[in-house]
Amino acid sequence: MSNAKAVSDASFESDVLKSEKTILVDFWAEWCGPCRAVAPILDQIADEHGDKIEIVKLNVDDNPQTAMKYQITSIPALKVYQGGEVVKTIIGAKPKAALEADLAAFI
Repeated sequence: MSNAKAVSDASFESDVLKSEKTILVDFWAEWCGPCRAVAPILDQIADEHGDKIEIVKLNVDDNPQTAMKYQITSIPALKVYQGGEVVKTIIGAKPKAALEADLAAFI
């Protein structure tokens, strides 16, 4: 479905919080239509801006601890992490231009 690396409750700290890169986490679920709609857009952004931002996916059904910790109540939820902290949150599926505008500070 997507080229993005999958992260889990177990790997979240090492893959996201301790990364020296800027990381965008796509909180998603299999049953979520808007999540499936935004996935190819995120793949395009990763292809075009992968040197500046890494995009990973976390399935909220399979990883409830991390979803609960970051208060994910609606998906898709995109959170940008820098230095282990959330620096930007984007809720809902958006067209590529709108996502790129939201992420302009990072890409």
